[in-house]
Amino acid sequence: METTEKIVESYCRYVKQLFTIPNIKCKGQYEIDLLAIDTTSTKKLQRYHIECGVSISGSYSKLTAKRFSEKALKTRNKQAEQRRTLGYFIQRKFNVTEVTSELEKYGFVQGNYQKVIVTWGVTPDAKALAEKKNIKIWDFRKLLHEIAEVHKNHKTYFTDDTARTIQLFAKATEYRGL
Repeated sequence: METTEKIVESYCRYVKQLFTIPNIKCKGQYEIDLLAIDTTSTKKLQRYHIECGVSISGSYSKLTAKRFSEKALKTRNKQAEQRRTLGYFIQRKFNVTEVTSELEKYGFVQGNYQKVIVTWGVTPDAKALAEKKNIKIWDFRKLLHEIAEVHKNHKTYFTDDTARTIQLFAKATEYRGL
């Protein structure tokens, strides 16, 4: 599991209070980064299929609405750009038979769950297209701030390494020297 995925899982668990299932292997080379379920809803379960695509590389940090190409994805010098397109997530992460079949095993069927992309910024056109496609965009930077705020106020000792590290960092940001 990638570090960013662990942080997103920590956010879902400790900030949003969701039940999570990480890294679900699918047929072929596919994988679901994270499933999250809000079991506290009195009406029906709120389900989330979450995919992480966080890059801090200047030219490829933001999610874009540029055209996705399977052919370009297989070209070494074009892979990074392709993985930063909304089309990549739609075609390779959300709407692939290998993924949707696996989702069904967990009760995630078309229309009963929210698709979420976690990214380091998004272009306005990608954000508009995502809304049109009913895909939520979570900005990783905002998630980190929310996690830090929650952890600053909690005295809980986390045995989860990711949660503990974030908690210690959040507490350290309050330090102003002796």
